[in-house]
Amino acid sequence: MLRPLLLGLSCCGLLLADSDFDQTLAARFARLALDCVRQEYPNKIAHALNSDADVMPPRELTPAFFGCYDWHSSVHGHWLLVRLARLFPEAPIAADARRALAESLTSAHVTQEVNYLTAKGRNTFERPYGLAWLLQLAAELKEWDDPDARRWSATLHPLEQAAVGVLASWLPKLQHPIRTGEHANTAFGMGLMLDYARITANTEFGRLVESRARDYYLSDKNCPLSYEPSGEDFLSPCLAEADVMRRILPPTEFAGWFIAFLPTLDLVPTRVSDVTDGRLYHLAGLNLSRAWMLEGIASKLPSDDARRPSLAALAARLKQAGIESIRGEHYEGGHWLGSFAVYLVSGRGLS
Repeated sequence: MLRPLLLGLSCCGLLLADSDFDQTLAARFARLALDCVRQEYPNKIAHALNSDADVMPPRELTPAFFGCYDWHSSVHGHWLLVRLARLFPEAPIAADARRALAESLTSAHVTQEVNYLTAKGRNTFERPYGLAWLLQLAAELKEWDDPDARRWSATLHPLEQAAVGVLASWLPKLQHPIRTGEHANTAFGMGLMLDYARITANTEFGRLVESRARDYYLSDKNCPLSYEPSGEDFLSPCLAEADVMRRILPPTEFAGWFIAFLPTLDLVPTRVSDVTDGRLYHLAGLNLSRAWMLEGIASKLPSDDARRPSLAALAARLKQAGIESIRGEHYEGGHWLGSFAVYLVSGRGLS
């Protein structure tokens, strides 16, 4: 059944994007994060050692975000817990989420995270993907009118500032955008950065991100969507670019830019051939991210734009395929796909 892109279902003062998003579905996704945010192994660390003293287990290197296989998945797993506790404060999962957040977001843990991020030789750590998700976590906490959230936000603030500093130093030096379908993708990270800057009223950072997005993408035309996806993509380079530009351009200007950028749009859901292969499992996330990017794009087109119905229908097909592919018993996908699903079904990028 085709649903509107944004439905008027209100929960806790927020507008949700999907009428099927209820406590049952929220509990399913929350459990994926709760099962991994304190699970240290298996673990893949992108770790630059400066000496023998840096040979430590993940829980000591980055004690707030050591679980969920890698740092960025742990960060957006914590974002998922904040998001769901905020949306469903009376649900049983909310209490579990609060306990997990309180255990992770302590002053001592965040101090070590800052020390790790700002140490010599780590200026590229989790840039831009993980740092952009860290800013999304910070933004979600700042929007949540709750005593615990305010405390956690204040605790996280030094790491938030450090992440902004790293990104603000990097973007002016980045001469060309990164157009991959994985973590390094510039457009996706900049979308999260822009949302953070606007939510937190960080106008200086927001102006920088918007200016660089215009530099990178405003003159682009005829994006080669037919070349997508690569075999391990979880992002669409073309749609991610359009999704960041819809955050910047007025509706009429964006509609003209989008027609020139993607004259035709033909996509089918991707399938995962081996769910035990973590990198091949990326294609499940691609369905989810494509769906939310299409929703974002359609939301900025004028109401009478002829492309809106087809974009909505395509987003619905991709969403269904993405949700169906999430299997918690397979850690290769379960440690991160819940975050992508919640971002989509809660309409986070449409706020």
